[in-house]
Amino acid sequence: MIRIGTAGWKYKDWDGIVYPKPKPRGFNELSYLAQYFTAVEINSSYYGPPKAAAAKRWVDSVSGNGLLQFTAKLFHSFTHERKPAPNDEKEFKEGIAPLIEGGRFGALLLQFPWSFRNSPENQEYLAGLQRRFREYPLVLEVRHGSWTEPETFDFLAELDIGLCNIDQPLFGRSIKPGAEATSAIGYIRLHGRNYKTWFAESATVRERYDYLYPVQELDPWVDRTIEISRKTKDTYVMSNNHNLGKAAVNAIQLTSILKSHPVPAPPTLVAHYPELEGFVTTAPDR
Repeated sequence: MIRIGTAGWKYKDWDGIVYPKPKPRGFNELSYLAQYFTAVEINSSYYGPPKAAAAKRWVDSVSGNGLLQFTAKLFHSFTHERKPAPNDEKEFKEGIAPLIEGGRFGALLLQFPWSFRNSPENQEYLAGLQRRFREYPLVLEVRHGSWTEPETFDFLAELDIGLCNIDQPLFGRSIKPGAEATSAIGYIRLHGRNYKTWFAESATVRERYDYLYPVQELDPWVDRTIEISRKTKDTYVMSNNHNLGKAAVNAIQLTSILKSHPVPAPPTLVAHYPELEGFVTTAPDR
């Protein structure tokens, strides 16, 4: 099963581009996205444990799409500071419990920064994290090329942790695009290729992820997606180039290419991006 979607859904700059503007009364962003995608990555969980009540609303919001699964980024206290507070684990697990109970949880993404290199100490830390969260399907995202050694893939397979294949600007020892699978979960994240702002300290998050992939850059990822899906049970392709809805554009294009026919897309998105011509129909699936 290949599921495609966006990293996050709550962006102000999506109003009038991905979402209608003004929004109709009672408009729900997740319900709307569920008409077009089969996966949504929860970004807010990186900034703090979700509230169970919010997670329950998320589950209810996507009831119209039986295929849609959520993935979630682990709270940064575990991955960046690596000094979680005593209650962080308990609160995080309680927060995502409604997703598991609702059968809507696909994977927990352990996203580490560039500075997290492949070393005995960091492997030991990762193994400890796996013990704490082993009840969930786990996926590791790292940015440094030291993690792409064959013995490292064996190490991840032993821990039953999937490896996230990423597209990012390549500098020095940046991890390069691949089609690796070290568990039953395949995972791809597309960050864009904005070389100008990727490591710029003054760049905003929107500037860093402001990139629209041309189709010729997506084609190799179509091949990698198919390759990964043949080695896994479930494969997730998440576009994180979210500025001005570009993630949704590329997710729609990937969906269309993999299905070999045009697919539904938000009308406002089609109006803003002529790049979608030939990839989309005019009405959402029901």
